[in-house]
Amino acid sequence: MTSHSISADLRCVFNGRDQLGETPIWCPRSRRIWWIDIEQPQLHAYDERTGQHEVFDFRDRASFLGSLALHRQGGFLIALDTTLYRFDPADGTLDKIVEIEPASAGTRLNDGRCDHQGRFWVGTMDAAIEKPLGSLYCVEPDGTARRYFGDIIVSNSIATSPDDSTLYVSDTRRYKLWAFDLDARTAEISGQRVFVDYETLAPGRPDGACVDAEGYVWNAVYAGSRVVRYSPQGEVDRVIHLPTTNPTCVCFGGDDLGTLYISTATKAIAPEIFANEPWSGALLSIRPGVRGLPEPMLSLIHISEPTRQEA
Repeated sequence: MTSHSISADLRCVFNGRDQLGETPIWCPRSRRIWWIDIEQPQLHAYDERTGQHEVFDFRDRASFLGSLALHRQGGFLIALDTTLYRFDPADGTLDKIVEIEPASAGTRLNDGRCDHQGRFWVGTMDAAIEKPLGSLYCVEPDGTARRYFGDIIVSNSIATSPDDSTLYVSDTRRYKLWAFDLDARTAEISGQRVFVDYETLAPGRPDGACVDAEGYVWNAVYAGSRVVRYSPQGEVDRVIHLPTTNPTCVCFGGDDLGTLYISTATKAIAPEIFANEPWSGALLSIRPGVRGLPEPMLSLIHISEPTRQEA
């Protein structure tokens, strides 16, 4: 299908000038949009009905807040540095789930998303954004963190198809978005293939992604000023052109799941460009004419000694 721009009705939801805004998540329980600023590190919530904005600050606990997901038992799963926690915004409590990698590894947790079986897929990355120190993991409902493969510089674009038969993962610094065959029952992956090669689609590289109700993949193109919708075969379906250099992630939300939210970043934008981008670092939205699926939630049973294991 020929690509086309659908950016005419793009709007700014909230402009906090985030340094590295990421991972917007629509929470149906609170009817609010939530997102993170990775390097501050902060968790944000915004209610479009009332205009209420709330910030949860983790600077006294961590250097990075890398991931965010809904927790079925209430609250959120958040990734602080190399460890996953359950966070309850009502009282501010943090309960440790599992340390994915030791702090001495020189890595941190980055993008992650739940599949429809209640598992959490998450990647690590080189904290210095230089070496292939990162890996892909899956956290099972019993708290076990299973490692699949390494050699990742910056993990991103983690998402699954509506039937959990396909897993999407990218390495932002390698400019590759991959697709894997996924066994929804066993969480085994196979058949790695290049879904989109961004080396042939300059400018920009793959960042956060989500999948809509039709099974199409929406990918934020960091340093590329656009969000792209791809067919399940990896063909460009449509393009949203943005007045911001660094879109970072996308999700569907709103009561009808018909709003696409787009997080953005101010990081690494030259001052002369930044001066002309008032929406850089803002949370944006658009009504693209398709709907998403309810955001999957982590289903975690009570655990006492979470462990890591190799695949």
